[in-house]
Amino acid sequence: MKNKKLKFKLFHSIAKFLDEILIKPISRLIIAVNDLIKSNTKRFDKITNNKASLIIISLILAFATFLIIDRESTILIDQYAEILYDQKVRAEYNEELYVVEGLPKKVDITMIGEKRHIFLAEQAPATDVTVDLTGLKPGNHKVALKYAAKIKSLNYKIDPSEVTITIYKKESDTKNVSTELMHQDSLDSKLYISNVNLERTNVIIKSAKKRLEKVAAVKALIDVSKIPNASEGTQTIENIPLVAYDENGKSVDVEIVPEKVKAEIKIVSPSKKVPITVVPTGSLAFGKAIKSITTNINEVTVYGDQNVIDKINELEVKIDVKGLENNKEYNVSLEKPAGITDISETNIKVNVEVSNSITKEFNNISVRTINLDPKYKVQALSEADREVTVIVKGVDDIINQIDSTSINAYIDLSNYGVGDHVIDVQVEGNDKRLTYSSKTKSVQVRISEK
Repeated sequence: MKNKKLKFKLFHSIAKFLDEILIKPISRLIIAVNDLIKSNTKRFDKITNNKASLIIISLILAFATFLIIDRESTILIDQYAEILYDQKVRAEYNEELYVVEGLPKKVDITMIGEKRHIFLAEQAPATDVTVDLTGLKPGNHKVALKYAAKIKSLNYKIDPSEVTITIYKKESDTKNVSTELMHQDSLDSKLYISNVNLERTNVIIKSAKKRLEKVAAVKALIDVSKIPNASEGTQTIENIPLVAYDENGKSVDVEIVPEKVKAEIKIVSPSKKVPITVVPTGSLAFGKAIKSITTNINEVTVYGDQNVIDKINELEVKIDVKGLENNKEYNVSLEKPAGITDISETNIKVNVEVSNSITKEFNNISVRTINLDPKYKVQALSEADREVTVIVKGVDDIINQIDSTSINAYIDLSNYGVGDHVIDVQVEGNDKRLTYSSKTKSVQVRISEK
């Protein structure tokens, strides 16, 4: 019944087309010619009585009719082409025993034929492209791809239609599983993932031997942004994907059993209150010194890795006082140290009061050594190299309150080996409002084996 209706519609369309393109225009032409003849009877009789004129007119009309019919009939039977992109390729073989290389995952298919047939094919395309590898043994093979076309009147061209594949025998190995946290910045900055416990620590990987040898690590990729209602406590994450990587960090296409794992994630919020220490940098204007440094906030709470927090006893804030000769207020943004995820305050105000400076000398300050390799010992080459005089610059009432025990003179022996060396003396003190320098700029020491 449907075929009859389809044929009826087809013939009806053709008849309508011929009526519009041929019959009506020719009828109009005849009427126009008839009118012309009536108004020019004598002239027309003269032309029609001429045999040569009639032959020429007949040829022109025949040629015009041919062009019209040829052009429009070509439209009726013209060939069209449409491309089906990214059609999946499905291979039929024993996946438990073999691994196949060289087979494309997707191909393009070009459909060639009449437009109406192409339209029907697009409405009900085949599910995929297949290749039958059953019965093939390990080695190289040239195989043909097939497409189960539903519209037989179309010509289908697969790109590529043939491929060369390699079949390997499947082998297996066991690998430990590590974790990798992704999108950690999506977690509340006051929260920290302290521990991840996977339901299993090893998995089985399967593939060709040469591909298994490339696998350096298998990682469980935990997307922190997908943790529901992340808060302090233990969260259980399901269906964590596993991915194999080579030594360069590139993924390796192998079968992993199981493909996904479950994990328990412990979320904590370690914190600690630490004081703010303001550290001036640069030299003030000549004859000036810092009389006082005050801040609107004296301490902050830091959040982050517990191991990092345990090592932080203060939060240093640096201000540039180069050339300063009058009192000044600084607006300072607090920077998070490495391992710290959040700070309770982001900005503070620092007020610096400036006054006239004096200097005072502190004699017989012992020179300490730091960062000496344990396999060496060190000694000063003279008495003058054991002690130095330190010059302290600052406001008089501050300088008069300090003593020599708050001053530390030292030399840094990092990267020094056996032999005699001349090393710069460095000085620091407890009060950041003061500046410290050694009157003796360097000392001589001898390093030897223990």
